[in-house]
Amino acid sequence: MANAPVQRMSQLLAKTLRDDPADAEVLSHKLLVRAGYVRRTAAGIWSWLPLGKKVLSNVERIVREEMDAIGAQEVSLPALLPREPYEATGRWNEYGAELFRLQDRKGGDYLLGPTHEEIFTLLVKDQASSYKDLPVILYQIQNKFRDEARPRAGILRGREFLMKDSYSFDTEDEGLARSYALHREAYQRVFARLGLDYRICAATAGAMGGSKSEEFLAPAEAGEDTFADCPNCDFAANTEAITYELKPVDAADVPAAEDIPTPDTPTIETLAASLGVPASATLKNLLVKVDGEIVAVGVPGDREVDLDKVEAHFAPATVELVTETDFAGRPDLVRGYVGPQGLDKVTYIADPRVAPGTSWITGANKAGTHTKNVVAGRDFEVDQYVDVVVVQEGDPCPKCGTGLVLDRAIEIGHIFQLGRKYADALKLDVLGQNGKPVRVTMGSYGIGVSRAVAALAEQSADDKGLCWPKEVAPADVHVVAAGKALQTELALDISQKLAAAGVRVLVDDRAGVSPGVKFTDSELIGVPQILVAGRRAGEGVVELKDRRTGEREEVTVEEAVARLTA
Repeated sequence: MANAPVQRMSQLLAKTLRDDPADAEVLSHKLLVRAGYVRRTAAGIWSWLPLGKKVLSNVERIVREEMDAIGAQEVSLPALLPREPYEATGRWNEYGAELFRLQDRKGGDYLLGPTHEEIFTLLVKDQASSYKDLPVILYQIQNKFRDEARPRAGILRGREFLMKDSYSFDTEDEGLARSYALHREAYQRVFARLGLDYRICAATAGAMGGSKSEEFLAPAEAGEDTFADCPNCDFAANTEAITYELKPVDAADVPAAEDIPTPDTPTIETLAASLGVPASATLKNLLVKVDGEIVAVGVPGDREVDLDKVEAHFAPATVELVTETDFAGRPDLVRGYVGPQGLDKVTYIADPRVAPGTSWITGANKAGTHTKNVVAGRDFEVDQYVDVVVVQEGDPCPKCGTGLVLDRAIEIGHIFQLGRKYADALKLDVLGQNGKPVRVTMGSYGIGVSRAVAALAEQSADDKGLCWPKEVAPADVHVVAAGKALQTELALDISQKLAAAGVRVLVDDRAGVSPGVKFTDSELIGVPQILVAGRRAGEGVVELKDRRTGEREEVTVEEAVARLTA
């Protein structure tokens, strides 16, 4: 085993902090800054210090090894990209304000790559001419750029971040399914090696497009995604991707619709209280504008509209809430009393819970008036059914009916069966076995490399600091010299012996730093094993501590070296 260099803290560019950064909101942000792993350069832009770079590189190495294991080939493409390919696929506009756009000195339009589907497609178009050149999987590990409106949570949501993006190219759908399965299995191995707790969840494709899409989510309080997990079966999904079957009911016995006076009841709460009915008996109608055109969204009154789902349904169109001005120009729309019956020139979409035959109390499109016994399919028509409600704890599992459990999570990976969206836009064809052109089908697969570091910090840290799994830690053992010359001499000697056996060593040999500060820093930095040359150094006895369990024991130097090199 090759010698590993000893990293001496007396020479290390890293300053630990006793207090949390003032702007830190989540645990990983606080600890990565305090332990000297990262420093903020600007909003959403981070510099990686030596310890942080080691952890980042270890995550990168694991990802690279597992990608190579499925036959993927690594390339390196530019981050500065021309406008034309993204305009051909429509994403120059679809990405909106998140895209970093710039011009060169000649006025040419460019962007900083948020993801590279277009460029990989063009690369394969240039290099592959026949079905014999496929299938192929290409990947890179590269910084990506997205102009987040609210960069927050340290490296969890930055404007520049390190990502592994890979792309599969096949000539038939069965080949795409195989490439997708290869990535899915590789991702499971990656996250298992990283020591991450994760769930594989059904997801929406968003701006990426395509058909099948799954996310790898790491449960964590700091997560920005909400996912639903079924305690009874294997169902798990991002709440934005949960769909329910439309189940019509028989409305033969429902009386005719009837207007009822309901003054001063412009909200569901005031209406339900006035009539003495549950909110679930009412129909809420939210008005939005989709590229300037008014659309009504119907959901049961006890549920909230998930605007992210609405936006995803109408993407890439712009979705906004209506304003006072919009009502002023439409006398047929009475604020607080909108009902789907008789709406003129308004598209009406509804959640599947508003199924044909269901009966509701809803606005009468007249001030101070509602209508009861309004039946979907009889008194009004739904233009399109879309799952648009905010999923709640206890909602039935779409697969088995058991109440769902909701949790927060960090997205650490996402895989997509893109199909031919990008190949169609950029005309990626190869000659098939019959000599005729075949349109290529694609998959896209991402892992947030820098985000995985934050997810690990969130999941593994304790009240003392970071606590890295061995494969990603910046060192295998943190040797601490309590302070005296003899202790420092012994610590350095042990460090050299360990390094000679291939063990990665971080040694705290700082002069003028109290033992208490060194011990605190060793727990904050989070290396898996801590070895202390302390009060019994003169006897050749050291303390060996497991950072994760807290177990410690005194052993001889020889025993310590033997254990740590086993």
